[in-house]
Amino acid sequence: MEFESEDLSNASLAERLRDGGPHVFRECDLTQADLRGLSLFEAVFEACVLDRADFRRADLDGARFSGGGGSGPRFEDAELVDAVFTDVDLTSAKFGNALLTDAVFTGCRMIGAVLSGCRGTGYRFTGGNLSLADLTGCTLRGETIEDVRLDEANLSGCDLTKAVFLRSRLIGARLVETRFEGADLRGADLGEVDDTRLRALRGAVVSAEQAARILSERGLTVL
Repeated sequence: MEFESEDLSNASLAERLRDGGPHVFRECDLTQADLRGLSLFEAVFEACVLDRADFRRADLDGARFSGGGGSGPRFEDAELVDAVFTDVDLTSAKFGNALLTDAVFTGCRMIGAVLSGCRGTGYRFTGGNLSLADLTGCTLRGETIEDVRLDEANLSGCDLTKAVFLRSRLIGARLVETRFEGADLRGADLGEVDDTRLRALRGAVVSAEQAARILSERGLTVL
């Protein structure tokens, strides 16, 4: 079923989505729409308003979101295997306990998003803003994190083993029990690295320039 430029705000869509999909939503207003538990396999959402839209427990495997978005959409306990989000505003979105295996987030605004407790591996972020996001316990082992802002994000308990950071920022990120074994941070802006943060980065690879700056902050000069 296809929906185009429809006002679906505050609507419960269970009845309208009984027919088999995949469903297509183009430029629809889904503000506070109720899509809980619905089958949205390979659904397409193009330039839709998603303010506080409720996708909890929905099957969104293979879904495609492009453009649009809004504050506080809910994806807790949803299945998002192979889902793709491109240039979507996901500010304060909630993904707790969602299955994100191989999901891709490109160019998304995810300030304050909550991904703690999400399940799966292989999900990745490129060209987005995750400042103040909560990624507690997330697994990004071996992933390339490119053009991503993680300023003041909570990365506690994250597995970043052998991850590669390119043109990304970790300024002020919380790094309690974060795993950095073999992680390549040469392309990351680490901000000021105090002794606590330096210990948290144990096992990571940094550039000679980064190392010199860290030592300079401690009164040492590298020749």
